[in-house]
Amino acid sequence: MMRLLGLCLVAGILLSGMLFPVVGGAGVLLSQASDQFANPVALPVGVEPPAVTTLVDEEGKPFAHLYDQHRVLVKSEDISRAMKDAIVAVEDHRFYEHRGVDWVATARAAVRNYASDAVVQGASTLTQQYIKNHLIHVVARDDPLRQARVQLRTPERKLQEIRMAVALESTFSKEEILTRYLNTVPFGAGTYGVAAAAQLYFGTTPDSLTVPQAALLAALVNSPAALNPEHSPDAALQRRNLVIDRMADHSMVHRAAAERARETPLGVQTPLRRLPNGCVAADPGLGFFCSYVVDYLASKGITPQRLKAGGYTVHTTLNRAVSQATERAVLAQVPRQTSGVAGTMAVVKPGRDRHEVTALVANRDHGADAERFQSMLDLPAGVANKFGAGSVYKVFTAAAALEQGYRVGSVIDSPGSYTSQVFKGGAPGCPSTGEPDTRWYCLRNHNDDYPARMTLRQALATSPNTAFVILEERVGLDAVVEMARRLGMRQTLATNIDGTRPDPNSSRPDLRINQAEFFTSRQNASFTLGPAPSSTLELANVAATVVSGGTWCEPTPIAQVVDRHGRAVELPASPCDQAVPEPVANALAAALSDDGHRGTAANAARRHGWTRPMIGKTGTTEEYKSAAFLGATMNYAGAVQVFNDSPAPRPICVRPVGPVLCATGDLYGGTLPALAWFDGMTEVHANMPVKPLPAVPLAQRTTTRTGDG
Repeated sequence: MMRLLGLCLVAGILLSGMLFPVVGGAGVLLSQASDQFANPVALPVGVEPPAVTTLVDEEGKPFAHLYDQHRVLVKSEDISRAMKDAIVAVEDHRFYEHRGVDWVATARAAVRNYASDAVVQGASTLTQQYIKNHLIHVVARDDPLRQARVQLRTPERKLQEIRMAVALESTFSKEEILTRYLNTVPFGAGTYGVAAAAQLYFGTTPDSLTVPQAALLAALVNSPAALNPEHSPDAALQRRNLVIDRMADHSMVHRAAAERARETPLGVQTPLRRLPNGCVAADPGLGFFCSYVVDYLASKGITPQRLKAGGYTVHTTLNRAVSQATERAVLAQVPRQTSGVAGTMAVVKPGRDRHEVTALVANRDHGADAERFQSMLDLPAGVANKFGAGSVYKVFTAAAALEQGYRVGSVIDSPGSYTSQVFKGGAPGCPSTGEPDTRWYCLRNHNDDYPARMTLRQALATSPNTAFVILEERVGLDAVVEMARRLGMRQTLATNIDGTRPDPNSSRPDLRINQAEFFTSRQNASFTLGPAPSSTLELANVAATVVSGGTWCEPTPIAQVVDRHGRAVELPASPCDQAVPEPVANALAAALSDDGHRGTAANAARRHGWTRPMIGKTGTTEEYKSAAFLGATMNYAGAVQVFNDSPAPRPICVRPVGPVLCATGDLYGGTLPALAWFDGMTEVHANMPVKPLPAVPLAQRTTTRTGDG
């Protein structure tokens, strides 16, 4: 009772002070009350409302939206007069007359509510409603307890709201307060703010809202759930017409126009189509690219939570034409409905200062429904191929050899079988080292068709296993692993042998360390045969590094991030460094230039009529559970991996209808991966001029004897 009397007293004093001259003791009391309202706890208007973040391709076309609240902020001039009039008419018709608080209505409501012992009448102005909505949906949006406190209907809460309203009106103009209100309040069906509501219900923009459309949106503010026009059209129509009547009552619309508006159907879109939200709802085929953008921005300091509330426009490097061409190529080899087999492709633009990611595609959709062939694994960008890229890793052994003095024409041994006297850890059947339970590393080539000796260039094209283990002995395994890191396999080598983050608490020692440590600490010669998990994107970036004169740049999907105010957001720069000297990179490019002509990918190249200069390397794992192809021109670098993504680690067989899991396996890097690469890249390069690979000094092409370097 005392609290109610106090509220009425303050309201009465301020009301009397506005209506009559105040002198003497009343003036002192009014002055004290006014001082209290002039120094309120300020509304934290600096906390900006959550807004939709939009991801756009390189041409500015949106392909994904991220948000916690579907809200698009607009300026006052972007909201129709009808919308402003409708909300004022039904919610606060004295809005332009009061200074934040309607004291007459406040006193009247206080008396009526007290007499009824319940809240039967409200008196909040639009300014007060904005304050309440801002506190609930913006300031306390992630704190249900704070939201509940804001919604408590107590005299103290009302006093605080009044104090904030008085202060707010002295800070902002009426138009600014009204615009903030219309940008903040919920309009039902998951929308916040008039722009999102106009799009959802009518497929239009807020500046184009007509009187009946504006009246319906103004009606929804009263009770968005109960008045949902999709589920309760009669109630929505009745409330909408009430708003139209109020607009006519206050001369905001002529009576005749109001009558015509009342006869207008609701006209809402059916069904209501909510704005797609999240990477799972991205445009078809672009979910993985969206996910990569989110992860990349998180690494640069923009967390997913900040992204979903920030109202950013993220300009990406996505090239839709490249993405669509490469997705078609992958699906032609590994159809979407293929059970247990994933096909992925990544495309990167080479460069000396940036390596822009233009496409990340897969035969899976980005999503959680495995029965619909969806996957939440980061298939193209992450370390998703658990079985490795196979002989593609011979590129790193060749690069280490070239850096140590070998040449493109250096002759190396390639015997049909080989037992190392350097590397241990061989499988059963390999000779014992003389130490307990320890064998020398031994292996055979895939077949006996290889000559006993060949140049490094020939070896990269035809891929004899023994030649590269011998070369790995000569240059040192540590140098080969480090070369893989330098050329681009940085994320891959930072994961453990299972393709996940090293876990120091794991019961398995091999999962406590990263791949680089695993191979170097054990001097495991199989590294050059690529048996460990690998990233398709990083393989593509390796190819980009080679044709960029040895310049490695962190792959990036971002051209620019712009905030809600149109200002560019500064991000930490994507680093670049000279991974290998340019002559070494150019020599490596020359050494890799035969695969599409006389090597393991030649059949795939001929099938697509490929004649452009390029680098390439195929890879197949020992048990046919995965295969890969890495390739690049001076325009684009790309990689394809096809691998088992089922819970059962079985080999893959190639069939006319697509790959299947089988008992033996016959998948090779020169089959599905190379076919997909040449298919996609043929379309991508269709209208591009032919560019030659970098020239190689004569000295780098000279044939030398084995071991001469």
